[in-house]
Amino acid sequence: MTSTQRWPEQGWALLQLLLVVSFSQAEDSVCRRRGDPENPQLFKDGDIMLGGIFSFHSSWKNRQDTYMHKPFLNFRGFQYTQAMLFAIEEINNSTDLLPGISLGYKIYDACVSIPRGVRVALALATGNEMVSMPSEASCTRPAQVQAIMGETSSSPCMAIATVIGPFHIPLISHFATCACLSDKTKYPSFLRTIPSDYYQSRALAQLVRHFGWTWVGAIRTNDDYGNNGMATFTETAQQLGICLEYSVSVFRTDPPSKIQQIINIIKASTSKVIVTFVSPTDLYVIINKLAQYNLTRYQWVGTEAWIFDSQTAAMDWNHILDGAIGLSIPKAHVSGMREFMLDVKPLNSPSNEMFTEFWERLFNCKFKQSKSSTGNESECTGDEDLTGVQNSFTDLSLMPIFYNVYKGVYAVAHALHNILSCNKTCNKKVQLSLGLNFEKYVVFNTKEGDEVYFNEYGDPPAKYEIINWQPTEDGIVDFVTVGLYDASLPADKQLNLQNKSLIWAQNSQQVPVSVCSEKCLPGTRKVLQKGKPICCYDCLRCPEGEISNITDSITCVRCDPEFWSNERRDACVKKEAEFLSYAEIMGALLTAAALFGTFMTAVVAFIFFRYRQTPIVRANNSELSFLLLFSLTLCFLCSLTFIGRPSEWSCMLRHTAFGITFVLCISCVLGKTIVVLMAFRATLPGSNMMKWFGPAQQKLTVLGFTLIQVIICILWLSISPPFPFKNFQKFKDKIILECALGSSVSFWAVIGYIGLLAMLCFILAFLARKLPDNFNEAKFITFSMLIFCAVWITFIPAYVSSPGKFSVAVEIFAILASSFGLLVCIFIPKCYIILLKPEKNTKKNMMGKGFPSSREDREAG
Repeated sequence: MTSTQRWPEQGWALLQLLLVVSFSQAEDSVCRRRGDPENPQLFKDGDIMLGGIFSFHSSWKNRQDTYMHKPFLNFRGFQYTQAMLFAIEEINNSTDLLPGISLGYKIYDACVSIPRGVRVALALATGNEMVSMPSEASCTRPAQVQAIMGETSSSPCMAIATVIGPFHIPLISHFATCACLSDKTKYPSFLRTIPSDYYQSRALAQLVRHFGWTWVGAIRTNDDYGNNGMATFTETAQQLGICLEYSVSVFRTDPPSKIQQIINIIKASTSKVIVTFVSPTDLYVIINKLAQYNLTRYQWVGTEAWIFDSQTAAMDWNHILDGAIGLSIPKAHVSGMREFMLDVKPLNSPSNEMFTEFWERLFNCKFKQSKSSTGNESECTGDEDLTGVQNSFTDLSLMPIFYNVYKGVYAVAHALHNILSCNKTCNKKVQLSLGLNFEKYVVFNTKEGDEVYFNEYGDPPAKYEIINWQPTEDGIVDFVTVGLYDASLPADKQLNLQNKSLIWAQNSQQVPVSVCSEKCLPGTRKVLQKGKPICCYDCLRCPEGEISNITDSITCVRCDPEFWSNERRDACVKKEAEFLSYAEIMGALLTAAALFGTFMTAVVAFIFFRYRQTPIVRANNSELSFLLLFSLTLCFLCSLTFIGRPSEWSCMLRHTAFGITFVLCISCVLGKTIVVLMAFRATLPGSNMMKWFGPAQQKLTVLGFTLIQVIICILWLSISPPFPFKNFQKFKDKIILECALGSSVSFWAVIGYIGLLAMLCFILAFLARKLPDNFNEAKFITFSMLIFCAVWITFIPAYVSSPGKFSVAVEIFAILASSFGLLVCIFIPKCYIILLKPEKNTKKNMMGKGFPSSREDREAG
């Protein structure tokens, strides 16, 4: 199947249109003078031919007179050519690789011109060097070369690879890094021996992030290399939290106004780091302009395009780039290559038409027959010694790139060798087609031990050295390797910086700081500034109960319910558990009060027991008095259950014990009140009431009233008992340990029943307050019930409004106050008479005027 059949008709139409445009442009930009033949600059015949496209000339000396002067000679193109020729010579002298087959070459000058690069590529593909417009028939002929080495830049490679793609001729570049060239659908025959910028861009982003630079500027060459490389860097930088303050493009032909605009943007910026994806020639334009303002404070981050180029360092007279850091191709050493490249004598041959120009430029001399000779230069002999010559040709700092050219030639040779090994019948003059499966034929090790292979995209493994520009005392820049980057390793191990001291901008030993906002310390969170990138933010302190324990946290994390934020808001500390304890002053005072009440009750009981036969003790049933004293003792002691850490048993005991003891107490007081009323009624003529309320009935009454409360408490504990509870709501920074009621209905039933008995007792005592006794006990019961009711009525709002442990203290205070009220109002007056006024402790004195003597014994218990 011919090439014509493999390529659709619309593809031919596109190619013809491209050729017309290219050739029309080429006539205005060719590197040769008008009328010169289109022949290869370097040529050697061989069994298998390789093509080469390099730029020996870069620009015109006099742009206004392009017909009378030759363009500016570029030694870099000669260096790349020498590397290619060295590899070819080694292969031709090898007995293991392509034995018996010689490699020849055709090398063209592209003159840094994309149209000319396309033209010479077609010449290599078709062999029509002298034809200005190739015909369809010429494109169907077998290819004249098996592979093409070159070009140096990405944009020319894209144009060349597009045109020669239908011929299935591999184009192997040593320095075209644009990630776009990995697209096999557009550039099926393109390969390269330098890693894709896809990896370099990601590596640059990781390098920038490693040093904490989150606010950077970006400068790129306005071509495929710069635009695609910066696009990948920007995408990766965003993923790593890096923001671009500005991103500008530059090209060497930009007008001065645009260059000045870029300089103004850099001067107005706050970022201190500039990431570049620029070619050396475009970088010259920027640094020369920056030198006018002496702007040396910026930290430059560069790509392999210029970071290890000694010519770039030599052009930086004002040390704008001192301390620069970036990625470069790993250093390489090929035995014999340096000596071969500096041996220019073989170039002095009649077949090399450029020899005269090259030799004159190299040694700064003129041949006698040279047309450009003015008679002022020294005369060239052709035997000049290169020793001592210092220029860009003798500078071999780009040896890693020369090594890429070397590996590219060997890759072609190994592919051809593998194909020929499968075909034993081929002749020396072979016509091969490496085609689109070039990669599968290439896996080999160079003589230096480096493994060479291509992935499915035609790219080699991505490995870089990290270079730091360290100026020396004599003003020369030393390119120091400070780390490595290997894209084949896991993501967290790809970047490996060595333990070496780095020099930064302005010869500083400190890592520059380039951030839009300072880091937010633990205890704060980032809040974006309106209308600015995510790297510009304010640091707000975390609210109470929330923390951030990392730097640059975007959120504050709420502490668990049992924890609270510390003062710095960077850690959660366990909340203080608050409860009324015996150890604190308030708990100790309440405990003392409860014990004092218990002691007083015991003393009163002792006094009553000691004087139990006296009328004042016997009055109103002494058994009820002793039962009342016992219940008051329990009331004082039950308050102690409210003090201390709540537990399951203490929670159930405190409320039930409180309810039962107070009902017992009120029942006894109620019984005493009824006794007073019944005694008065019994003194009336015809009354027989006391027989229905004798001592047995009084005991049953007290027991019945108390039994009802016991039943309520049993139901409470059975259905939904109180339980210990951690209250997180009352205080943010404290845990209130309290007893939950369980069943609120049961609780209010207990309280309500106590209140009902208290109100009943108060009413009966109030009715009996004016009975004609000299010592009417109903008056004291009335006063005690008044205190009791007042205490518990005021208890409710005080309890509800008291925070934390103070609510428990209020409840204890209410219990103690009401208990003391009953004890003092009912028993202290009697003790006063017993101990201090014994003359009043008689039956006669105890009886009022309205009581006849026949009733005295009924009143006594």
